[in-house]
Amino acid sequence: MSSWRKAAKANQKTHKERHQPESRKHLGLLEKKKDYKKRANDYHEKGATLKLLRKRTLDRNPDEFYFHMINSRVKDGEHHELEKEDEHTPEQVKLMQTQDLKYINMKRTIESRRIQRLQSQLHMTDVADSTPNTHVFFVDEGEEKNFDLAKRLDTHPSLINRKSNRPRLSDLNKITLPEVNDEIIKSTKKIKEKTYKELSQRIEREKHLTVIQQKMELKRHLQDAKVLKPKRIQSGTKVSAPVYKFQYVRKK
Repeated sequence: MSSWRKAAKANQKTHKERHQPESRKHLGLLEKKKDYKKRANDYHEKGATLKLLRKRTLDRNPDEFYFHMINSRVKDGEHHELEKEDEHTPEQVKLMQTQDLKYINMKRTIESRRIQRLQSQLHMTDVADSTPNTHVFFVDEGEEKNFDLAKRLDTHPSLINRKSNRPRLSDLNKITLPEVNDEIIKSTKKIKEKTYKELSQRIEREKHLTVIQQKMELKRHLQDAKVLKPKRIQSGTKVSAPVYKFQYVRKK
Protein backbone atom coordinates (compact mmCIF):
# COMPACT_ATOMS: atom_id res chain seq x y z
CA MET A 1 0.00 0.00 0.00
CA SER A 2 1.37 3.39 -1.02
CA SER A 3 2.01 6.18 1.43
CA TRP A 4 -0.74 8.25 -0.20
CA ARG A 5 -3.36 5.57 0.48
CA LYS A 6 -2.18 5.19 4.05
CA ALA A 7 -2.47 8.93 4.60
CA ALA A 8 -5.93 9.01 3.03
CA LYS A 9 -7.09 6.15 5.23
CA ALA A 10 -5.65 7.80 8.34
CA ASN A 11 -7.47 11.06 7.59
CA GLN A 12 -10.78 9.27 6.81
CA LYS A 13 -13.57 10.34 9.08
CA THR A 14 -15.22 7.64 11.20
CA HIS A 15 -18.98 7.88 10.93
CA LYS A 16 -20.71 6.83 14.13
CA GLU A 17 -24.36 5.91 14.43
CA ARG A 18 -26.34 8.24 16.56
CA HIS A 19 -28.15 7.08 19.67
CA GLN A 20 -31.86 7.33 20.28
CA PRO A 21 -32.89 10.93 20.85
CA GLU A 22 -34.30 11.85 24.21
CA SER A 23 -37.68 12.66 22.71
CA ARG A 24 -37.96 9.15 21.23
CA LYS A 25 -36.74 7.09 24.21
CA HIS A 26 -40.28 5.89 24.85
CA LEU A 27 -40.11 3.99 21.52
CA GLY A 28 -37.26 1.76 22.73
CA LEU A 29 -33.73 1.25 21.45
CA LEU A 30 -32.81 2.64 18.05
CA GLU A 31 -32.02 -0.18 15.63
CA LYS A 32 -28.40 -0.10 14.43
CA LYS A 33 -27.00 -1.51 11.22
CA LYS A 34 -25.76 -4.68 12.93
CA ASP A 35 -29.25 -5.28 14.31
CA TYR A 36 -30.76 -4.82 10.87
CA LYS A 37 -28.25 -7.27 9.35
CA LYS A 38 -29.16 -9.93 11.91
CA ARG A 39 -32.86 -9.47 11.24
CA ALA A 40 -32.35 -9.49 7.47
CA ASN A 41 -30.19 -12.63 7.55
CA ASP A 42 -32.75 -14.42 9.72
CA TYR A 43 -35.53 -13.42 7.30
CA HIS A 44 -33.63 -14.69 4.27
CA GLU A 45 -32.68 -17.96 5.99
CA LYS A 46 -36.32 -18.68 6.86
CA GLY A 47 -37.38 -17.79 3.33
CA ALA A 48 -34.80 -20.17 1.87
CA THR A 49 -35.96 -22.94 4.22
CA LEU A 50 -39.60 -22.48 3.21
CA LYS A 51 -38.59 -22.48 -0.45
CA LEU A 52 -36.70 -25.74 -0.01
CA LEU A 53 -39.62 -27.36 1.83
CA ARG A 54 -42.03 -26.30 -0.95
CA LYS A 55 -39.71 -27.86 -3.52
CA ARG A 56 -39.46 -31.11 -1.54
CA THR A 57 -43.25 -31.21 -1.17
CA LEU A 58 -43.77 -30.79 -4.92
CA ASP A 59 -41.13 -33.41 -5.73
CA ARG A 60 -42.36 -35.93 -3.15
CA ASN A 61 -43.78 -39.22 -4.31
CA PRO A 62 -47.35 -39.59 -2.90
CA ASP A 63 -46.83 -43.37 -2.54
CA GLU A 64 -43.61 -42.93 -0.54
CA PHE A 65 -43.60 -44.27 3.02
CA TYR A 66 -41.20 -43.79 5.88
CA PHE A 67 -41.56 -44.84 9.49
CA HIS A 68 -41.61 -41.32 10.88
CA MET A 69 -45.10 -40.97 9.42
CA ILE A 70 -46.46 -43.36 12.07
CA ASN A 71 -44.11 -42.20 14.85
CA SER A 72 -45.29 -38.57 14.90
CA ARG A 73 -48.54 -36.61 14.94
CA VAL A 74 -49.69 -33.05 14.17
CA LYS A 75 -51.95 -31.69 16.91
CA ASP A 76 -53.40 -28.16 16.78
CA GLY A 77 -50.95 -27.26 14.03
CA GLU A 78 -47.91 -28.37 16.08
CA HIS A 79 -45.73 -31.37 15.33
CA HIS A 80 -45.28 -33.83 18.21
CA GLU A 81 -43.18 -36.96 18.51
CA LEU A 82 -44.98 -40.02 19.83
CA GLU A 83 -43.61 -41.12 23.18
CA LYS A 84 -42.59 -44.77 23.09
CA GLU A 85 -43.18 -46.83 26.19
CA ASP A 86 -40.01 -48.25 27.68
CA GLU A 87 -39.78 -52.00 27.26
CA HIS A 88 -37.56 -52.47 30.32
CA THR A 89 -37.59 -51.01 33.81
CA PRO A 90 -34.31 -49.58 35.22
CA GLU A 91 -33.98 -52.61 37.50
CA GLN A 92 -34.44 -54.97 34.56
CA VAL A 93 -31.80 -53.14 32.52
CA LYS A 94 -29.37 -53.25 35.43
CA LEU A 95 -29.83 -57.00 35.98
CA MET A 96 -29.65 -57.82 32.27
CA GLN A 97 -26.42 -55.85 31.87
CA THR A 98 -24.63 -57.02 35.02
CA GLN A 99 -25.87 -60.60 35.57
CA ASP A 100 -26.13 -63.72 33.44
CA LEU A 101 -29.02 -66.09 32.81
CA LYS A 102 -27.86 -68.66 35.38
CA TYR A 103 -27.92 -66.07 38.19
CA ILE A 104 -31.45 -64.93 37.27
CA ASN A 105 -32.67 -68.53 37.12
CA MET A 106 -31.10 -69.29 40.51
CA LYS A 107 -32.72 -66.25 42.19
CA ARG A 108 -36.10 -67.09 40.65
CA THR A 109 -35.85 -70.67 41.92
CA ILE A 110 -35.02 -69.44 45.43
CA GLU A 111 -38.03 -67.11 45.42
CA SER A 112 -40.28 -69.89 44.14
CA ARG A 113 -39.21 -72.25 46.94
CA ARG A 114 -39.72 -69.57 49.59
CA ILE A 115 -43.21 -68.91 48.22
CA GLN A 116 -44.06 -72.59 48.46
CA ARG A 117 -42.77 -72.71 52.04
CA LEU A 118 -44.83 -69.68 53.09
CA GLN A 119 -47.94 -71.07 51.40
CA SER A 120 -47.50 -74.38 53.22
CA GLN A 121 -47.22 -72.50 56.53
CA LEU A 122 -50.34 -70.41 55.92
CA HIS A 123 -52.24 -73.25 54.20
CA MET A 124 -54.01 -70.46 52.31
CA THR A 125 -57.02 -70.99 54.57
CA ASP A 126 -58.53 -67.57 53.87
CA VAL A 127 -58.55 -68.18 50.12
CA ALA A 128 -59.80 -71.74 50.49
CA ASP A 129 -62.73 -70.75 52.72
CA SER A 130 -63.76 -67.93 50.37
CA THR A 131 -64.54 -70.37 47.53
CA PRO A 132 -67.83 -72.28 47.74
CA ASN A 133 -67.91 -76.00 48.45
CA THR A 134 -68.96 -78.31 45.63
CA HIS A 135 -69.14 -81.59 47.54
CA VAL A 136 -72.16 -83.68 46.52
CA PHE A 137 -73.98 -86.08 48.86
CA PHE A 138 -76.29 -88.75 47.53
CA VAL A 139 -79.30 -89.63 49.71
CA ASP A 140 -82.48 -91.56 49.27
CA GLU A 141 -85.71 -89.89 48.15
CA GLY A 142 -87.30 -89.86 51.56
CA GLU A 143 -84.22 -88.54 53.40
CA GLU A 144 -83.84 -85.19 51.55
CA LYS A 145 -85.94 -83.15 53.99
CA ASN A 146 -84.41 -84.65 57.12
CA PHE A 147 -80.82 -84.57 55.84
CA ASP A 148 -78.46 -83.03 58.42
CA LEU A 149 -75.11 -81.99 56.91
CA ALA A 150 -73.39 -81.40 60.27
CA LYS A 151 -74.44 -84.84 61.46
CA ARG A 152 -73.27 -86.42 58.22
CA LEU A 153 -69.82 -84.79 58.50
CA ASP A 154 -69.69 -85.43 62.26
CA THR A 155 -68.72 -81.82 63.02
CA HIS A 156 -70.13 -78.71 64.64
CA PRO A 157 -72.59 -76.66 62.47
CA SER A 158 -70.37 -73.55 62.70
CA LEU A 159 -67.50 -75.45 61.04
CA ILE A 160 -69.40 -76.69 57.98
CA ASN A 161 -68.18 -73.93 55.61
CA ARG A 162 -64.54 -74.67 56.34
CA LYS A 163 -62.48 -76.60 53.80
CA SER A 164 -59.52 -77.13 56.11
CA ASN A 165 -59.09 -77.57 59.86
CA ARG A 166 -62.58 -79.03 60.28
CA PRO A 167 -62.30 -81.52 63.19
CA ARG A 168 -64.91 -84.12 64.08
CA LEU A 169 -67.04 -83.96 67.22
CA SER A 170 -65.20 -86.93 68.67
CA ASP A 171 -61.91 -85.06 68.20
CA LEU A 172 -63.27 -81.84 69.70
CA ASN A 173 -63.94 -83.61 72.99
CA LYS A 174 -60.31 -84.70 73.22
CA ILE A 175 -58.77 -81.33 72.34
CA THR A 176 -57.48 -79.22 75.23
CA LEU A 177 -57.46 -75.60 74.15
CA PRO A 178 -54.80 -73.28 75.58
CA GLU A 179 -55.66 -70.07 77.35
CA VAL A 180 -56.02 -67.25 74.86
CA ASN A 181 -56.19 -63.56 75.72
CA ASP A 182 -56.44 -60.38 73.62
CA GLU A 183 -52.66 -59.86 73.50
CA ILE A 184 -52.04 -63.33 72.05
CA ILE A 185 -54.79 -62.80 69.46
CA LYS A 186 -53.33 -59.43 68.40
CA SER A 187 -49.81 -60.87 68.22
CA THR A 188 -50.98 -63.84 66.13
CA LYS A 189 -52.93 -61.56 63.80
CA LYS A 190 -49.90 -59.29 63.38
CA ILE A 191 -47.63 -62.22 62.54
CA LYS A 192 -50.17 -63.54 60.05
CA GLU A 193 -50.48 -60.16 58.29
CA LYS A 194 -46.71 -59.82 58.14
CA THR A 195 -46.39 -63.29 56.60
CA TYR A 196 -49.04 -62.54 53.99
CA LYS A 197 -47.28 -59.28 53.12
CA GLU A 198 -43.98 -61.10 52.69
CA LEU A 199 -45.70 -63.71 50.54
CA SER A 200 -47.19 -61.01 48.29
CA GLN A 201 -43.82 -59.30 47.88
CA ARG A 202 -42.07 -62.55 47.03
CA ILE A 203 -44.73 -63.43 44.45
CA GLU A 204 -44.20 -60.07 42.74
CA ARG A 205 -40.43 -60.57 42.88
CA GLU A 206 -40.76 -64.04 41.35
CA LYS A 207 -42.92 -62.65 38.51
CA HIS A 208 -40.37 -59.88 37.93
CA LEU A 209 -37.49 -62.36 37.71
CA THR A 210 -39.51 -64.60 35.39
CA VAL A 211 -39.99 -61.71 32.94
CA ILE A 212 -36.24 -60.93 33.01
CA GLN A 213 -35.39 -64.59 32.44
CA GLN A 214 -37.78 -64.80 29.47
CA LYS A 215 -36.32 -61.64 27.92
CA MET A 216 -32.74 -62.88 28.31
CA GLU A 217 -33.57 -66.32 26.89
CA LEU A 218 -35.35 -64.72 23.94
CA LYS A 219 -32.40 -62.42 23.30
CA ARG A 220 -30.08 -65.43 23.21
CA HIS A 221 -32.36 -67.27 20.77
CA LEU A 222 -32.53 -64.21 18.52
CA GLN A 223 -28.73 -64.10 18.38
CA ASP A 224 -28.64 -67.76 17.34
CA ALA A 225 -31.19 -67.27 14.55
CA LYS A 226 -28.78 -65.94 11.94
CA VAL A 227 -30.31 -67.33 8.75
CA LEU A 228 -34.07 -67.29 9.39
CA LYS A 229 -35.14 -64.20 11.28
CA PRO A 230 -38.31 -64.69 13.39
CA LYS A 231 -41.39 -62.52 13.05
CA ARG A 232 -42.33 -60.35 16.02
CA ILE A 233 -45.99 -60.80 16.89
CA GLN A 234 -46.19 -58.71 20.06
CA SER A 235 -43.87 -56.07 21.47
CA GLY A 236 -42.44 -56.46 24.94
CA THR A 237 -43.46 -54.40 27.95
CA LYS A 238 -42.21 -53.90 31.50
CA VAL A 239 -44.32 -56.82 32.73
CA SER A 240 -44.11 -59.20 29.76
CA ALA A 241 -41.52 -60.41 27.26
CA PRO A 242 -41.97 -59.88 23.50
CA VAL A 243 -43.53 -62.67 21.46
CA TYR A 244 -41.78 -63.96 18.32
CA LYS A 245 -42.81 -66.61 15.83
CA PHE A 246 -39.90 -68.74 14.72
CA GLN A 247 -40.02 -70.59 11.43
CA TYR A 248 -40.07 -74.35 11.84
CA VAL A 249 -36.87 -76.00 10.72
CA ARG A 250 -36.84 -79.74 10.25
CA LYS A 251 -33.87 -81.35 11.92
CA LYS A 252 -32.25 -84.33 10.28
